[in-house]
Amino acid sequence: MKNWKKALALVLALVCVLTMVSCKKETTTYKFASGGTSGTYYAVANAMAPIIGNAAGMTIRVDSTGASKANIQLINNGEVDFAIVQNDVMDYAYSGTDLFAGEQITSFATVGAVYAEVCQIIATPDIETVADLKGKTVSIGDSGSGVEFNAIQILAAYGLTKEDITVVNADFGNSSEQFKNGSIDAFFCTAGAPTTNITDLASSAKEFKLLTIDDEHIAALKADYPFYSAYSIPAGTYSGIEEDAQTVAVKATIICKADLPEADVYAFTKALFDKKAELEGAHAKFKELNLEYATDVGSVPFHAGAQKYFDEVK
Repeated sequence: MKNWKKALALVLALVCVLTMVSCKKETTTYKFASGGTSGTYYAVANAMAPIIGNAAGMTIRVDSTGASKANIQLINNGEVDFAIVQNDVMDYAYSGTDLFAGEQITSFATVGAVYAEVCQIIATPDIETVADLKGKTVSIGDSGSGVEFNAIQILAAYGLTKEDITVVNADFGNSSEQFKNGSIDAFFCTAGAPTTNITDLASSAKEFKLLTIDDEHIAALKADYPFYSAYSIPAGTYSGIEEDAQTVAVKATIICKADLPEADVYAFTKALFDKKAELEGAHAKFKELNLEYATDVGSVPFHAGAQKYFDEVK
């Protein structure tokens, strides 16, 4: 009798375990494209992934990538589900212009902007304005990068073209090193401020200044490229920079595949704002996150899940 009762108890326990396992919802894993391992995109994505994943009931795996343009292409190819990109590069892809000339991509949707990516122009102390870059040797970022287009557009606002400067195409790290050794007179860097390469430069013996963009030229830029916004880099952001430097910025924006389930993108977006305090503790860039900033992005439509959340809270 005792053996029979023990056997029944074991069977019932096994049934309970199997029932619990069968009823447990599987966690969906989503791939999130970021940027290079030394960049802000990668750090922001890794800070965000576990917090939003836990809150939204999903697993988010962060991939290191070539950043904005590559991320949009990865989404279009179905290799990743979410990504962080510059909102100007989004605009190029969606309209098939500039960086995406002849390669229109509309397979992605907007989730929301997170923080400002600031167009920072580093120059030797003898250069006073962007107009003074004429005849100088200037790094305008990697060839075909979003930074290069920012540089070309800013130069154009001052009546300059690539032909007016000696062009160097180099990433931020190489640009900083070439500036230190005197190989170039200036370089463009579109990134969150402060950004590591300029902070390192400021800690070296090399003197530099941050060039400013005045109201007139900002207005001219925005008239042609509405994705720009005015931005002031506060004094003290970098050692030795003792005055605010007005420039322009684009927005680091989260996008996703347009065909992701509405419920999942809603959960992701809701977690992004519900967990803002926790996200701020994980990375300082989330201090810039707010509803108004997140929803003023540009031409690419919001995913239905993100739009549902914004409709509820605005």
